[in-house]
Amino acid sequence: MALDPDQAQNVGSSNGWRGNTLPLAAGLEYGFRTLNNWGNKKHLKEGSTSMENDKIDPRIYDLYDEYCHGTMERREFLSRAAAITIVGGGSALAMAHALLPRYAKAQMISFTDKRIKARYVNYDSPGGNSGKMRGYLVQPSGSGPFPAVLVVHENRGLNPHIEDVARRAAVEGFLALAPDALAPIGGYPGNDDDGKKMQRSLDRGKIKVDMLNGGKTLKSHALSNGKLGATGFCFGGGVINFLAVEMGADLNAGAPFYGRAPKSKDVAKIRAPLLIHYAENDKRINKGRPGYEAALKANKVPFEMHTYPGTRHGFHNNSTRRYNEAAAKLAWKRTMAFFKKNLS
Repeated sequence: MALDPDQAQNVGSSNGWRGNTLPLAAGLEYGFRTLNNWGNKKHLKEGSTSMENDKIDPRIYDLYDEYCHGTMERREFLSRAAAITIVGGGSALAMAHALLPRYAKAQMISFTDKRIKARYVNYDSPGGNSGKMRGYLVQPSGSGPFPAVLVVHENRGLNPHIEDVARRAAVEGFLALAPDALAPIGGYPGNDDDGKKMQRSLDRGKIKVDMLNGGKTLKSHALSNGKLGATGFCFGGGVINFLAVEMGADLNAGAPFYGRAPKSKDVAKIRAPLLIHYAENDKRINKGRPGYEAALKANKVPFEMHTYPGTRHGFHNNSTRRYNEAAAKLAWKRTMAFFKKNLS
């Protein structure tokens, strides 16, 4: 079975995919052929190898969300997807594959871009999972000091997409640090399936402490102007809300993307202005929105909340087909303007 490099990245190193996989491989080969056939029938965007978002059955989206945020493994995700009957034809398995991330193709800013300088750094993290942490530090060209932005990943460690987001922030003039929650147990393993398992094995409360210490380290960095913003996605969005509570006035701006809301009783501790992004179709996260909004208003916390029509959880992540280009660009534009206003 021949895979393109991005597909190989998503399959070859994943847990449970080595040895004795002929039945599954045959199904995958069929899925790829079917996906190509869909492309010949104009179900794919011209010049693209990815299925259009509106051609993916909503049940596949829901199954993918369960796979991303639960204990389901990739084999089960693909098996359950393949069992779904698509009215009007088409392959549910091909749809499932279209949702898997393509990190190489999604990169927007190269690590060799002359506008930035990127490197991995270590920092102390008392009270965290090991007392030591590692992160990806990206600085703009120039001598600084720069306003600082912490970038917090999802529930699978510091993958290539989040590193790319850190580079995007640096291109905008921010000193960006993206910590890797998996650093205490060896770091991001090169694939999201194992990364998800590794992150589940760690103490969630201590992961938050590791991110808190990352924020403190970045704020006091020699290249920082002493003002700290933070943004994060999914699990990372929840961490940003946590940091807003825990850091008080030491956090100067927070921009969580589809993250879990803090407890209403803790909102009184928030001092930073917040820019909060929600997807329209995200029941799991959105159920916490009304209470969060009410608590922010009651405590007179400065905030903006935006819900992006037609989007799903993960709409900012351009490595998967949940990506909504128009909404992602607008949310990012708002976030960069928000940070420039509050961190300069």
